[in-house]
Amino acid sequence: MPSVLRQVCLILASFVAFCEAAYKIGVGIGDVTGPAVGIPFMGYANLRQRGEGLHLRQFARAFIIDDSYEKLVFVSVDVGMGAHGVRMKVLKRLREKFGEEFSERNLMISGTHTHSAPGGFLMHFMFDISTMGFVPETYDALVSGIVTSITRARSNMRKGTILFSTGEVFDANTNRSPSAYDNNPESEKARFEYNVDKRLIQLKFVAETGQPMGVLNWFPVHPTSMNNTNTLISSDNVGLASVLFEQQMNPGRPIGKGPFVAAFASSNLGDVSPNLRSPVCLKTGEPCDMLTSSCPDEHDMCVALGPGEDMFQSTKIIAQRILATAISLWNDPNSWEVKGPVRMVHQFVNMAKREAIYQDPNTGQIRQVHGCKPAMGHSFAAGTTDGPGLFAFKQGTKSPDNPLWNSVSRILPNASAESVSCHGGKPILLSTGEMNFPFQWQPEIVPTHLATIGQLAVACVPGEFTTMAGRRLRTALRNRLGLADDTHVIIAGLCNEYSDYITTPEEYEVQRYEGASTIYGPETLPLYIRQYEDLADHILRKMDPERGPVPPEFLNKLIVLTPPVLYDAPPYDQDFGACLQHPPLNVTRGETVNTTFVSGHLRNNMMRGSSFLLVEHLPINGNKWEVVATDANWETIITWKRQSLLLGTSAVVIKWTVPEDAPFGKYRIKHQGYSKPVIGALHQYQGLSRVFQVVPKDLPYSYDVPQIHE
Repeated sequence: MPSVLRQVCLILASFVAFCEAAYKIGVGIGDVTGPAVGIPFMGYANLRQRGEGLHLRQFARAFIIDDSYEKLVFVSVDVGMGAHGVRMKVLKRLREKFGEEFSERNLMISGTHTHSAPGGFLMHFMFDISTMGFVPETYDALVSGIVTSITRARSNMRKGTILFSTGEVFDANTNRSPSAYDNNPESEKARFEYNVDKRLIQLKFVAETGQPMGVLNWFPVHPTSMNNTNTLISSDNVGLASVLFEQQMNPGRPIGKGPFVAAFASSNLGDVSPNLRSPVCLKTGEPCDMLTSSCPDEHDMCVALGPGEDMFQSTKIIAQRILATAISLWNDPNSWEVKGPVRMVHQFVNMAKREAIYQDPNTGQIRQVHGCKPAMGHSFAAGTTDGPGLFAFKQGTKSPDNPLWNSVSRILPNASAESVSCHGGKPILLSTGEMNFPFQWQPEIVPTHLATIGQLAVACVPGEFTTMAGRRLRTALRNRLGLADDTHVIIAGLCNEYSDYITTPEEYEVQRYEGASTIYGPETLPLYIRQYEDLADHILRKMDPERGPVPPEFLNKLIVLTPPVLYDAPPYDQDFGACLQHPPLNVTRGETVNTTFVSGHLRNNMMRGSSFLLVEHLPINGNKWEVVATDANWETIITWKRQSLLLGTSAVVIKWTVPEDAPFGKYRIKHQGYSKPVIGALHQYQGLSRVFQVVPKDLPYSYDVPQIHE
């Protein structure tokens, strides 16, 4: 469409949309669960953290807002981060189905940042190292599930309203780098009560008929309640909050199958942890050094835990606290209706070449700043109090003082004098922007994306903004857009691509983990602020910016190191699905039921949209078994173990913790999956446990349960 005609149409459409204050809205969910075993998880960069089973499935949750001229699609995904390669493949699939309806301009894909899901879906070498290369199964599961969520949202679009509200969540997040936050200007810190954002933002989607359709929440907290010893796929605290909200709104429906969709999306969570107890040294229990998050014994680890007694309990506690505020807001009669046109702009930008005018808030000095080629500092290798690193590094390191890594790093290219100078106070551990073998290590070109929905602005940012960095971006956009007092700027984190962290220049100086992982240098944040201000200017002018430099394509260069599944075989005189350990005949509420089945490899089929396990209940006076839990439920866990690599035998252990509100009566557990023969196609199988009974805890005797067969 010619630019002048496009502007005229946009102005007219904006006027109509504002007057009518009506949107067509749609919500949809898709299963994106990747390979459950054998694949390193993405997040903690711990090669020893490989999948061994499944606790909570991963989902993509899509929300479409259409003002009759522009259509915005926001997808929150239970994954470590948004990825450019995934987004491009999603758009390719959508174009094949729907033509030019979806594009870079109107599709935002934001990762929740769970650290307990399989990796191997990013396109840069730095991110593939910790996951043993590219993993096609992970990549394909994400692409297919995201496309499914968008397709479902598109198919159920209807007229409706969007209601906005905010509320505070207490005792659910804490700042894991307070010494860096404290380096920000005193006058700036004085404007805020806390060193993390406590505010949860909610968009409530309601059909014209009054039917609830979905809810989209943003709250800044790392999904790291499940720590780096966890080997079960999990969407962690925010993913569980989604599941619990959906269960309330979709009674009687399996998780991922109901019409109501609830997302808890990421925001400026860069320095925000769910582990509320102060960090301590694991061996001694003594407090860690505040500045370096280190212990006197260099072999000890500084870790923050809690609030629960273990990571499962902590995950549930944080989820329930976030959920409580979200439900309160859902029921809030004072929420206000979002009205006005939908607009969005998108532009790729080379951050290593980006320039901006920056005014130092401490000195008032105005100067020209520019980006650097990507590089990681020494404190990056120290990890965080959520998940310490594997080497004896300390946070806050401003000089290369680790002898082991100094020796190892000699085989890697040295950072150029230009890069060393550009990165200022960061001692460079990995000069990733100058390392192109076997291909680019970290992105230089990133997508930047901004949308307005009536009184709201959504900044889709390609990384992890810290608390204060997010506050500065929100303030800059509010001022640039000239928004009224009743409007809000939302930071949608880890969106469309991953470029690590974004700290304030003052936090960067301290060189904790987040500063060491701010890859474009000390002025990364001012550069992003300038870029998003430019996008805001284009929204105000109702004009699209130039597309910008296109990121390079690496799909044909990616390295796959994970070996394929060779074959499966059952033990002698057994079949796939045979139950090796049956449940007790009688169990009570709160007990955990354990069963073991002969299985194939869980990588043979991800069972997307299905389940590796079913817990079935036979209602009183009923003759049909009903599914009461799948592998997406909190109360179930499935773990897999290869019993013999040579023989190809394996087994799964299924655990079901009986809910306190489970009906009394007869139950059974089913395992289903696929086995791989030496030659030929995959073979589908299933197996059943014996029937057992949930009985009252005060039952004075035990009795046999008659076995019921199909």
